[in-house]
Amino acid sequence: MRSDVVAVARRWIGTPYQHQASCEGAGADCLGLVRGIWREVCGAEPAIVPAYTPDWSEATRDERLLVAMRTHFCAVSGDAQIGDVLVFRLRSVAKHLAIVSARGKIIHAYSGRGVVETPLSPAWERRIAGVFRFPDRRN
Repeated sequence: MRSDVVAVARRWIGTPYQHQASCEGAGADCLGLVRGIWREVCGAEPAIVPAYTPDWSEATRDERLLVAMRTHFCAVSGDAQIGDVLVFRLRSVAKHLAIVSARGKIIHAYSGRGVVETPLSPAWERRIAGVFRFPDRRN
C-alpha cells in the first residue's frame, strides 16, 4: 500500500496549484492531492469536503484538519514512513498536508509551485503536527 501511495502521488507531480481542486494534471491543493490519492488507493472518498477559504481555521484556531485526519486515517505514533501523510501547522493551526515519498522527501501542493517533490527540510519538520497512514482498505 505504501508504494502505491507514493506511485500515485508522483503521478500528480506537475499538477498546477488550484485552491479546492482535486484533479490530477489539471489542478490541486494539498488536500486535493491527498483526496486524489485516497480515491485511487482506498476507493470512494469517505466524506464530502465543504468549501474552505485559504485562511480557513485561522481566525477560530479550529483544528478541523486534524480532526478529519483522525477520523478517516490511522494515526501514527512513531516516525513517519514512506507513504504516510504529514500534517503541518502553518501559522496557528494545522492546515497543510504532504506525502512522505522517500527518506527526507515529501510530495505536496502549494501556491505558486503546484504539486512538487521537495526535501523535508528542518523548517518543515518543525511544523509537523501529526503523522497519519492511509487505511488498508478498498471500497
